[in-house]
Amino acid sequence: MKLLFFWKDFLSLFFPECCFGCGAGLLYQEKFLCTTCLYHLPLTCFHLDNNNEPTRQLRGKCDFLNATAMLFLSKGTCVERILYQLKYNGHPEIGYFLGMKYGEVLKRTSEYADVELVVPVPLHHRRQRKRGYNQAEYFAKGIASSMSIPVDSVSMVRTVETSSQTMHARLDRYDNVEGIFDILQKEALKDKHILLVDDVLTTGATLASAARTLTGISGVRVSIATLARA
Repeated sequence: MKLLFFWKDFLSLFFPECCFGCGAGLLYQEKFLCTTCLYHLPLTCFHLDNNNEPTRQLRGKCDFLNATAMLFLSKGTCVERILYQLKYNGHPEIGYFLGMKYGEVLKRTSEYADVELVVPVPLHHRRQRKRGYNQAEYFAKGIASSMSIPVDSVSMVRTVETSSQTMHARLDRYDNVEGIFDILQKEALKDKHILLVDDVLTTGATLASAARTLTGISGVRVSIATLARA
């Protein structure tokens, strides 16, 4: 075992693994994030507040039971750098890693303890093919793994490839995503408490559209979780 540690430390001199939050080299025991970044992650604790920011923001825009986000997002922070690695730099594994950590939190929270299925907000197939993966799916898989429940990445699909939400005024974003999702397998979702998962909550337009699509299925109840809240 000591030889293994020595060999890994030796390799790290030539091929260092770096923290996704600050870029510092990782120690042997560290994974994806250094101890400092992990310790200082800006956790929201929204899961403890039934009248939190995401809940107030989404209220009236879709039917849902609970809404939460793991981290606060602001410019120039480690969370922004983590999301860049997750979405644009080919590192979906950081989403799974953080999803597992958040799943441990949610399964101990009464509002989320009876969730039966995790559903990530889908990308349009052309965008997913270009990126190579759906970043929300990796976060969803991490949550599902910790909560010991299945994840369904196939029953809901995105049928319309919309332009970037950043190109639209805040109110126009809801029109931009109206009716863009469809359900292929309603029976797989019927009568379930579903945790709808995305990477970032900004205006909430995409999440609200996806939630409305899901609650159109008989007996479906939706809760919402994102990796970050902008």
